[in-house]
Amino acid sequence: MANDMEHENRRATVEAEQAVDAAEAVAAESQKADAAQNDALAALTLERDELKDRTLRTLAEMENLRRRTEREVADARTYAVTNFARDLLTAADNIRRAIESVPAEARETAEGAFKALLDGIELTERDLAKTFERHGVKLLEPKGQRFDPNRHQAMFEVPDAEVPSGTVVQVMQAGYVLGDRVLRPALVGVAKGGPKPAANPADAA
Repeated sequence: MANDMEHENRRATVEAEQAVDAAEAVAAESQKADAAQNDALAALTLERDELKDRTLRTLAEMENLRRRTEREVADARTYAVTNFARDLLTAADNIRRAIESVPAEARETAEGAFKALLDGIELTERDLAKTFERHGVKLLEPKGQRFDPNRHQAMFEVPDAEVPSGTVVQVMQAGYVLGDRVLRPALVGVAKGGPKPAANPADAA
């Protein structure tokens, strides 16, 4: 009787140990599975973040390309006539010289064919000026303005104590700009010896 009870106790102990081992094995497998899932999730998260970063970079590059292309197209439209307009400046100069070569008294008393010729030349000059303006070419009229080395070319200095130094007092040849670009700087005479020009608020800022 005692032997049977001992045998039963041993069997129960073995079965309990086996159950504990099985439970520990299941727990270990579960931990391994959880770890594998966590690793997979981390890998997927990293891949998602990398794809998101690449997508954002690509979108930013495309936006920069779009803006750059728009700017280049706008510049091409604005400055496409640069060389042609620069070539026409000589014609504009010659028309102005032709008009100025006729004394004021002769223009006032002109009659007949001579008057018609003068009127035609002046009309041509006005039409050419309108054409320039229509294509963004503007005349520089710097007389009385402060000398700007970006738009004016100083040919000589004029001593004048009544005019601030650096003021354009004479224009030898008109200048022209196309948009923000100088087609031809104005040839000017600049005052010297007068008071210093007033400070420009924009420069002071």
